Amino acid sequence: MNTKPILIVMLTQNDRTVMNAKEVFEECKDSKAEYFGFKEEPLPLDEMKELFAYMKKCGKKTALEVVAYSEQEGIAGAKTAVECGCDILMGTMYYDSVNEICKANGMKYMPYVGEITERPSVLDGTIDGMIAEAERCLEKGVDGFDLLGYRYTGDAVELNRRFSAEVKAPVCIAGSVDSFKRLDELKEASPWAFTIGSAFFDKRFGEGFREQIDAVCDYMNK
Repeated sequence: MNTKPILIVMLTQNDRTVMNAKEVFEECKDSKAEYFGFKEEPLPLDEMKELFAYMKKCGKKTALEVVAYSEQEGIAGAKTAVECGCDILMGTMYYDSVNEICKANGMKYMPYVGEITERPSVLDGTIDGMIAEAERCLEKGVDGFDLLGYRYTGDAVELNRRFSAEVKAPVCIAGSVDSFKRLDELKEASPWAFTIGSAFFDKRFGEGFREQIDAVCDYMNK
């Protein structure tokens, strides 16, 4: 889809939004990243709405990633994303009801595929099965996919490569992108985008938050 995958900065650690997300964003709002997001837990809704509004005011595109697998949780997450004015709802398993909420509100929907458990997420299933699942979702009008590639219990590199190549829609590789080696693998797989959250807080790409974001953006643009 894209020879230079786009970074989506997630203000999250261990699949949950950090409590000082607003302060972290303030530090890196002028970084080279265009896309920012966080998870549906644990910030109060009012704080989420305020932060997403500020991100948009700063010219950013926004994503809420819902790390939940039931239909009820997916619907609740989609409604939260609508209230927050997000550009993209990432995560949830695919449900017609969630898709309908996104369509009705002009919000892009990028669900998970595969068999997912736990939080932080663990991905199971076959590569062929996940590609077939994606094709069924595309028939129902989803906009792309949130692939937990590096959370896969099988061959993550092969999953990322095949899924990005064979699924004819934007793919975001989410979770555990925590080294320059994995950035090289993403360059090779060439998905539309990828997320980094915990790795920035763990200083896997340098020291300051903004400096790490810019380092990753520059590295992917080489």
